[in-house]
Amino acid sequence: MSFKRITRPVLLGIVGDSASGKSTIAEGITKILGPEKVVSICTDDYHKLNRQQRAQSTITALDPAANYLDIAEQHIQLLRRGQPILKPVYDHVKGEQGKCEYVEPREYVIVEGLLGYGTRKMRDCYDVKVYLEPDEDLRIKWKLRRDTQERGYSKERVLEIVRRRRNDLEKFIQPQRTLADMVVSFYPPGGNNAETGAHLNVRHTLRPTLPHPDLTPVLDVAKKGIRLELARDIDGKPVDVLDIHGDISDDRAKAVEDLLWNLIPEAQHLRGNVGQFRDSKNNTALSHPLALSELLITYHMVKAALGHHAV
Repeated sequence: MSFKRITRPVLLGIVGDSASGKSTIAEGITKILGPEKVVSICTDDYHKLNRQQRAQSTITALDPAANYLDIAEQHIQLLRRGQPILKPVYDHVKGEQGKCEYVEPREYVIVEGLLGYGTRKMRDCYDVKVYLEPDEDLRIKWKLRRDTQERGYSKERVLEIVRRRRNDLEKFIQPQRTLADMVVSFYPPGGNNAETGAHLNVRHTLRPTLPHPDLTPVLDVAKKGIRLELARDIDGKPVDVLDIHGDISDDRAKAVEDLLWNLIPEAQHLRGNVGQFRDSKNNTALSHPLALSELLITYHMVKAALGHHAV
């Protein structure tokens, strides 16, 4: 079968709750594809209300009513057509809008945020849709670390925000899960709930909305580190579930990485460091499950650019 390379930008959507790992995944994929080929925007920049206004109105940032989703929708459509946008910028430290930013599309566009699949027209723009769903206790730990270290919040304030947002999380964010092609869920290994970084397990729920790669050779190489099974998702639809263990050995992980790279020979020149993140001490660390997750998503972006996902 022959495919025709698409001439417009390839769009990846990454959606998930606050501190679910969206920026980490987006940065990792950008490193793989090459920063000169990727531009990222965040739908959280389209907040309609600043922090003070949201507090006064008791509305949260997770509510579509607190966001200019119509403008975000227009901007995503423009980027898909290869046209520039003048994007708003939300300052998470100050809790208010800053100066707008001129953004030109590149070969790949990553759109990450809370409500990236908030409208049908937005969803139709993406070539690949990912939803991040880490273990909830793990996400709260990540949020506490980020918001206290980077945004100047107290621990009590962060926990109050989590509590106040819980209903809107269930109402507005979690329903986007079933709209994704892949659900990526990091979780602690059994008996070690204190783990928050390099040795986390990850589960990929792969929906048949994309032609996922044949992972049989991967399973043969990493028999003790990776498991694949057929299951049914929360909506009852059949899915493939890929589990990657955080204790997979360096040798097995390297072999699996090589196999995944071989699935995208068009991108061999993009080989480089994958799976890097900032640990609890703000040092650069390596996670094999994160690396393999980034490679699987990158596989779909490269194949989409080659026309393999065209309908």
